[in-house]
Parts: sequence; C-alpha cells; structure tokens
Amino acid sequence: MNDLVSILTPTYNTEKFIRATIESVKNQTYQNWEMILVDDGSTDKTTFVIEEFSKNDTRIKLFKLPENRGNGFARNAALEKAGGKYIAYLDADDLWFPEKLEKQIQFLKTNNLHFTFSFYDSIDDEGNDLNRRVESPDPLTYKQLFYCNYVGNLTAIYDADYFGKIIMETSQKRQDWRIWLTILKQIKTARPIPESLAFYRIRKDSVSSSKFKLIKHNFGVYREFHRYSFLFSVLLMIRFLYTQLIIKQRYIQRM
Repeated sequence: MNDLVSILTPTYNTEKFIRATIESVKNQTYQNWEMILVDDGSTDKTTFVIEEFSKNDTRIKLFKLPENRGNGFARNAALEKAGGKYIAYLDADDLWFPEKLEKQIQFLKTNNLHFTFSFYDSIDDEGNDLNRRVESPDPLTYKQLFYCNYVGNLTAIYDADYFGKIIMETSQKRQDWRIWLTILKQIKTARPIPESLAFYRIRKDSVSSSKFKLIKHNFGVYREFHRYSFLFSVLLMIRFLYTQLIIKQRYIQRM
C-alpha cells in the first residue's frame, strides 16, 4: 500500500524561515514523505537554501515558476507533481512537531477516516512562542465550518485516493477554507486530533495580519465560492463575524 505523504509547500521570499520549515519535516518520526516546494518567483536566497537540502535528500523536490503567480497557483503546481496517497500542506514559514505525520496517519487508519487535522500553537516572526493554542470543535460539522474556518492549513491532511486531488481556486484568497468545505460537504463531519501538532507563524507582513483584508476575503467565500447574492452574503458575514469574534474565542487557549 502506498502510504506516501506528499507535502505541498509554496515559497516566495522566505529565506529567513524556509530552513527551519524543511528541518521540521526532516525531523518527522514518519519518514515516508516527499516535500514538493514550488517557488513563486523569489528574489532572495530562498531557492538557494532549498537546493542545499535537495542535493542531499531526494525526497525534497524544488520546482520554480518563471514568474510570481500567487500561493494558490504554486500549491496547484505542487499538487500536480504529488505522487502520495496523502496530501498535506505546510507553508514556508510554519513548523511541524516531529510526531505530526506519524500521529495523523495512525489516527486516519485506526478510525477509518480520509481527512483529519489538529490543533496548533502560534509563534511570532522570531520563533517565540506566543502561548496561544487554536483548537476546534470535535467533531467538526459542515455547518460549523461554513461559518468559521476551524481547520489550520498547516495541520490538514487528506486521502487523495478517496477524494482525488482537490484543486485550489487560484484567483481567490482563503483557498484552504474552500477545500475543507468541499471535503466536509462530502463526509459531513471531520475529527481533529485533540492536541497541538504544529506551530503557525504570525507575521507582521502577512495577509492574515490585516483584519480588513481578512473580512474581504471571507466575504468572497460566500459571494464567489458559494455564489450567494450580495445581500445574503452580507447577512452570512454577520453570522461569520459573530462566530469568529465570540464562538471561536472559546477554542483559543492561552497557555
């Protein structure tokens, strides 16, 4: 049975972080993986750092795009190259705990599941622990996910033999949320591993740091992905904001 995990990592000017990210994959206790890094036109030394690793480990594979196309395009390019039964996501500035893949693969097999995710902790630009853990409902229903993205992209893993390769919409933000909605629309509920298995880096210059942009992109999920009317999408955003600001806060633990 092919239990290879294909790890999809888009990169763009992340030379400050990519070394630690790759090391967190190399340190996995589960070693049957391939890490597919697609560089989205970096102008710094990101690709040089990756090539240092790929020369000594054939599981680390670098592909370069001729121009900057965006994270969604880079992830899809990585997905096209993926040969694993399982698809996992890891952005170029995030980190995994060493046992992350081992625990997830075992969890999937033991419970006969095809998709899972985990809780995650937060760190800052310098790697300092922010003492903030993001959890989720267990089980997570489609309705709960519809009003709030509880699935951390860096923690999710799905069975491509079961779902097929799920393409991201390259022209929009919040592509990951759209994937989880597609998955849960099919399986109805999902179970997280109820522990933290990753570090999410909160960067000052990241898109997610802009609350206004985040609201705009979330609105786009209702308006463009679900194709609801403008007025109905506004009403859904009111429910979304209530869930995000009130209900989800119950799942954010201060350590």
